[in-house]
Amino acid sequence: MKIAVIDGQGGGIGKYIIERFRKEFPEEIEIIAFGTNALAAAAMLRAGANEGASGENAIIYNSGRVDLIVGPIGIIIANSFLGEVTPGIAAALASSSAPKILLPVIRDRIEIAGFNPEPLPHLTDDLMDRVRRYLPPGMINPG
Repeated sequence: MKIAVIDGQGGGIGKYIIERFRKEFPEEIEIIAFGTNALAAAAMLRAGANEGASGENAIIYNSGRVDLIVGPIGIIIANSFLGEVTPGIAAALASSSAPKILLPVIRDRIEIAGFNPEPLPHLTDDLMDRVRRYLPPGMINPG
């Protein structure tokens, strides 16, 4: 299974997600780090991603070549991450046929009604539970 983890700016959220993946899921899962910039991609590669791609063209090109897309909700909002998520990136990710599991972490001027802010570790616990639903039964690490 090939999972894309997408982040921008410093890549801190993506780095945290990848560290959790490496701890909880088997090495057979291929993690592709999509950074909206090289700094974010490098941080996610250091966290354990198998491959990294950065920039608009790389993200657009590869968004249809993964089995699952994971990241903050801003990845499907044009001009989020201080403008790093271009309209092309947002459209490519949102329209990819891959299922998306998005964290409701928002810094832009967008609010989600009904959402109660939670710390990133709590949100990531829920994200991990949701990712497990997409994994074949034999791929889930029992420990």
